[in-house]
Amino acid sequence: MTDHSPRRSGRAARRAARAAPLAADTRPVRAGLEGGQYRPLSDTDVTRIHEAALTALEQIGLADAPPSGIDHMTRVGATLGADGRLRFPRAVVEAALQTANRDVTLPSRDMKNDLHLTGNRVHFGTAGAAVHMVDVDGRSYRDSTVQDLHDAARIADRLDNIHFVQRPMVARDIPDNREMDLNTIYACCSGTTKHVGTSFTEPGFVADALEMLHMIAGSEDAWRARPFVSNSNCFVVPPMKFATDACLVMEACIAGGMPVLLLSAGMAGATAPSTIAGAIVQSVAECLAGVVYVNAIAPGHPAIFGTWPFGLDLRTGAMTVGSGEQALLTAGCAQMHKFYSLPGGAAAGASDSKLPDMQAGWEQMCSNVMAGLSGLNMVYEAAGMHASLLGFCHESLILGDDLIGQALRCVRGIEVDDTTLALDQIAEVCLGGPGHYLGTGETLGRMQKDHVYPSLGDRTSPKEWAEKGKPDLLKNATSRKQDILATPSAARFDPDLDSAIRARFKIHLPLA
Repeated sequence: MTDHSPRRSGRAARRAARAAPLAADTRPVRAGLEGGQYRPLSDTDVTRIHEAALTALEQIGLADAPPSGIDHMTRVGATLGADGRLRFPRAVVEAALQTANRDVTLPSRDMKNDLHLTGNRVHFGTAGAAVHMVDVDGRSYRDSTVQDLHDAARIADRLDNIHFVQRPMVARDIPDNREMDLNTIYACCSGTTKHVGTSFTEPGFVADALEMLHMIAGSEDAWRARPFVSNSNCFVVPPMKFATDACLVMEACIAGGMPVLLLSAGMAGATAPSTIAGAIVQSVAECLAGVVYVNAIAPGHPAIFGTWPFGLDLRTGAMTVGSGEQALLTAGCAQMHKFYSLPGGAAAGASDSKLPDMQAGWEQMCSNVMAGLSGLNMVYEAAGMHASLLGFCHESLILGDDLIGQALRCVRGIEVDDTTLALDQIAEVCLGGPGHYLGTGETLGRMQKDHVYPSLGDRTSPKEWAEKGKPDLLKNATSRKQDILATPSAARFDPDLDSAIRARFKIHLPLA
């Protein structure tokens, strides 16, 4: 006999409400929430870092700029010394900052997931150049492939709290660098309609990539109107040197209308000062040189201030991307981005742990929360990264979606108004009411708006957990991965477009 009791019906209604998808503007967390609550640097600290960076640019400068870069930057006032180093008078840096684009939007292909990089708006996504994949079943590592990259993009496309997909791994099964660069774009763009970031091995490969992107967009004009792929560009080799080939890649990308991430990735204690403040100073100085460079080529071109200093274990020389020092480096950099009112990005959410275990959890959450609270516009490497950036894990990417959801709830903060103060509710419940808030209209009405519920995180009691067969978190993540990959990608190309791309370029992914 079916139980139609009010208790059972109410529970079913609540479960149905939970299962129903929420409109984007009513979700408890979403892309672009405003951070900025956490400020590890005082105003005096920020000013001192700024002044130190300007002094470094004036007195030390950067070496190894390509001839074209020297032409661009000296034309706007940089000076080339007899030692081959470009130095930047303060007025030159200040002029570039006045010209720089402060209201950058990184478009998505579907027009539903654009990233508006203003103020303290926070976005989490993937990034990196991992060379291995983590096999959670075998607790082992193997070389990453283009199929792994495509699958990562497909998974990220289905995760609400992964807002963009910058290439997280290298397709090591494609030995030809040109084919690898082009297949990286194909694998990512056919896996997600969210904004994609990628790198290029050589400047000569950019033209072919732009041709492919024009085909995907429908035309060059359509691409330039909404460039849904940006160039992650390591334009400097710390300390204080330009990366000549990467600079030429950047120039080609700017000419092609592609947004750029100006990425300075020094390692504190090796290629950057060992102190947190010193590492931030050098990274800021290098990225300010990048701002001069970009705006000398194309004033106002969309560029992200990519200060990415990493921590180092000075006992061993190993990277410490999961450390508290890394979290402080990233949060401090975010504060400098706000000082310049520039859209900025940095690394957080990566782990030194080799597997998605407890160590990975504390490392990933620590830096992701601090990055979000600091108002970092683009949080790169926020999910899936292990082994100090050497390994990527699909299951960890899925678990990272839950983790970032909780981090974003911290970013959203506490709303205080007449409704949330709840005096009317307190009176109703306590003065002749049921004495609890379970099941009240206000509680039920706000349960979806105010609270983030994990997709895979287990909140059952030990008894319920045992009754359900003691479900395992990693096995459930693997099951979710298999479910996602069993469904055709919503981002896959039209068959005619796909045939045209395959006729023009050597695509290594098999036909779906």
